[in-house]
Amino acid sequence: MHEGLITESLPNGMFWVHLDNEGLFLGYVSGKIRHNFIRILPADRVKVVFNLNIFRGNTIRNSKFQETYFLPIS
Repeated sequence: MHEGLITESLPNGMFWVHLDNEGLFLGYVSGKIRHNFIRILPADRVKVVFNLNIFRGNTIRNSKFQETYFLPIS
C-alpha cells in the first residue's frame, strides 16, 4: 500500500496520483468509495494499491476519512 497526492482529476473516476516515493501514475476509485459517494478532489491525500498492471492503481482510502476502510478491486 502506497500513499500519494491527487494531482489532477479525470473523467469517470480516474485520477493522476503522485506517490511520495515514486512518480505519477493513473489511479481509479474503488467500488466502495463510489458506492458511498465520497468525493476525491485534487490535493487530497489517498492510499492506493497496485494491481497486476503497475501503471494503474486503485484508490482505497481518502485521508480525510481515516475511519473508513475500502477493499481493492482486482
